[in-house]
Amino acid sequence: MSRQLRTGRARGRGRGPRFAIAFMAAALAVVGGVVAVEQVRVVGDALERPGVDAFYSQPADAAVGDPGTIVKLDALLGTPFASRAWRIMYRTTDVHGDPAVSTGVLVVPLTPAPPQGRTIVSWGHPTTGAARECAPSYGFDPFLGIEGLRFLLDRGYAVVATDYVGMGTDGADSYLVGATGGNAVLDAARAARAVPEARANDRVVLWGHSQGGQAVLFAAERAAAYAPELDILAVAAAAPAADLSGLMSDHLDDISGVTIGSYAFTAYAGVYPDAPLDGILTPAALETVPRMNELCLLTHISELHEIGGPLVGDFTTADPTKTEPWASLFAENSAGATAFDAPLFLAQGLDDELILPADTEKFARHEASLGIPVTLHEVPIATHGTIAFLALPAMLRWLDRVATG
Repeated sequence: MSRQLRTGRARGRGRGPRFAIAFMAAALAVVGGVVAVEQVRVVGDALERPGVDAFYSQPADAAVGDPGTIVKLDALLGTPFASRAWRIMYRTTDVHGDPAVSTGVLVVPLTPAPPQGRTIVSWGHPTTGAARECAPSYGFDPFLGIEGLRFLLDRGYAVVATDYVGMGTDGADSYLVGATGGNAVLDAARAARAVPEARANDRVVLWGHSQGGQAVLFAAERAAAYAPELDILAVAAAAPAADLSGLMSDHLDDISGVTIGSYAFTAYAGVYPDAPLDGILTPAALETVPRMNELCLLTHISELHEIGGPLVGDFTTADPTKTEPWASLFAENSAGATAFDAPLFLAQGLDDELILPADTEKFARHEASLGIPVTLHEVPIATHGTIAFLALPAMLRWLDRVATG
């Protein structure tokens, strides 16, 4: 018995190293596979760069055609694992109903589409800036900021992500212009359907963060009239910029207000003829804001704060939330004016210092009062930058429940 025990122990020691070696080999193989896939993706991204600027050059007749139709389509080499993707330029309309053009990316899994086609997730990205270089689809990795992309592809969705109007394309910027952003989100879904290889159907999920939260909320509100052929299954927004009057009021005298304002006031001045910049910005702000609009939020945040810091307390000539036409424009571009026929998921970080938790809770109550089924998911440790990521498990469980069948 003792021999057997000793023998057993000896065999156990012999198997231990072999098992550990086998486990490590398997783990390294997986890691190696992931690294190899990412290396291929990076190489593909690099090969695409020489022609990227040519893609964003708009043909003279780019805006001529129905909203959601394709102007340009470029198959991409550097794509997420087990997927195919395209950079797209497509037609849309602005807040005044005039033709406009937007860009973005479309990505679908390599797995066969179901007989009825793939459901679309139309993603609205958070604030990135105003210049072309800030357009997500223009970036070296155009999929980097699509929150939950891997999980959505694994569920079989076709995922389309707009740049909105005026970033990757010519024309006035549309930052926080609700109708233009909402149209771009809906027309991105239409554009996905216009790519035969994507096998996308008319069922659409809207998902966005911050600025993109405002855009998808406006898309949901406008869908029945603007894109009645689309079946909006669900709407999800992480820390949405839903109440612009509240947002501006919360940040009138801090660097966030200056940064957001530098983009928003410039965009509004370009879109609304009765809202000139010199009617709201101080002389110092008028001199500085053009430089800020050349910088992207994520890659130049330190420089933006360095330039904008001296403007804190000397940015506007009056409180824009109480001064016309700005007060009315903020109200017009705030979500919540119209109910929509889809369930709504709102995610909010309780450590968010930009979109305040109380504001999202108030908006959730308002939407529920309109008869919309609302799920409010609050995450104690989440900030404005992390809420879309940290809310993914709850959002995906919710989406699996409400958008299937």
